[in-house]
Amino acid sequence: MAPTSSKPEDLPIVCREILMEYSNEVIKLGKAMFEMFSEALGLKQSYLNDIHCTEGLQILGNYYPACPQPELTMGTPQHTDNDFLTILLQDHISGLQIRHDDQWFDVPPTPGALVVNISDFLQLITNDKFRSVEHRVVANTKGPRISVASFITTGMQPTDRIYGPIKELLSDSNPARYCETTVKDFTTFLLKQRA
Repeated sequence: MAPTSSKPEDLPIVCREILMEYSNEVIKLGKAMFEMFSEALGLKQSYLNDIHCTEGLQILGNYYPACPQPELTMGTPQHTDNDFLTILLQDHISGLQIRHDDQWFDVPPTPGALVVNISDFLQLITNDKFRSVEHRVVANTKGPRISVASFITTGMQPTDRIYGPIKELLSDSNPARYCETTVKDFTTFLLKQRA
């Protein structure tokens, strides 16, 4: 949906208008969140937006049908997201879990709420100040479960912008844990690792 937006005629007519409007609102939310993240890191409020962290947006609609034997399947296996930030809109059916201290915890749906996950690339540029969230979706008998994941990233877009740990966050006691890379190269690397 960004930086190059889909042509409206390429989107399903049933959700075209709302998808365009929702995309614009998610980008606004992402920019506001990155202002807060910048401040939390002790940086200028516009820092993360100035380095184009909120330049791109990809949206993925998920449909998980009801499963008569959920113990025999997994909705989506455990993973982290390879973007800067993920904003998730989920319906009233549970299934999302996050991993913390080697245990899985349910993320119960809350009407009107969004779930926000720190993702791999934000972990990289903050040199682990913010940590990516490992999560999964378990199958359920209640279904179907529907969610809309908005990934703030340029993903596989052709850009040669280089990112690495933010220099202002580094010191002798906190050296860089990651090398510099482009979002595309990082995404390609992670996809190969997970294959």
